[in-house]
Amino acid sequence: MNPGKYNHIQIALHWVTAALIIFLLTTGSLVLSKIENTVPGKVDNLRIHMILGGIALLLTLVRIVWRKKTPQPEELKTGNKLFDIMGTAMPYLLNLTALLIAISGVGLAFFSGTLNVVFFGSGSLPADYFDYLPRYVHGLSGKVMIGLILLHLAGSFYHVIFLKDGIMGRMWFGKK
Repeated sequence: MNPGKYNHIQIALHWVTAALIIFLLTTGSLVLSKIENTVPGKVDNLRIHMILGGIALLLTLVRIVWRKKTPQPEELKTGNKLFDIMGTAMPYLLNLTALLIAISGVGLAFFSGTLNVVFFGSGSLPADYFDYLPRYVHGLSGKVMIGLILLHLAGSFYHVIFLKDGIMGRMWFGKK
């Protein structure tokens, strides 16, 4: 049976995860990357980023499992084959990219010794994170995520403004 909208747990997971990922992308790109590794406050900022990144990873995994285990509403059609393919692919691409960002972040923290510095006070931050391959993956996947989010928003606005098919009612609390 396909419900007419997403269930409340899935809706809550969507919005909390989205807000968290947008916060992480914004602060990671505009704040954290601009602080030199020699600045003492960088460790505290990294700690917050790493904890919230871990929570985002956990929420993404829960979202994937929840989506698989619960009935989903039928996909909305736009009348445009390319848009329909993009709409079908988008949740998978967003989740895959979120996992890639998180896994590369964990790899970067581990290989650079940042995990020990941030959580155990042992050692010092590396001179340059770009000495580690996961940093390139983390940065590139972050940029891909920003692009995917913008496409996702554009698609949502297209549904709301032009198709007027009630898409927001499917991903918000209350009755459709």
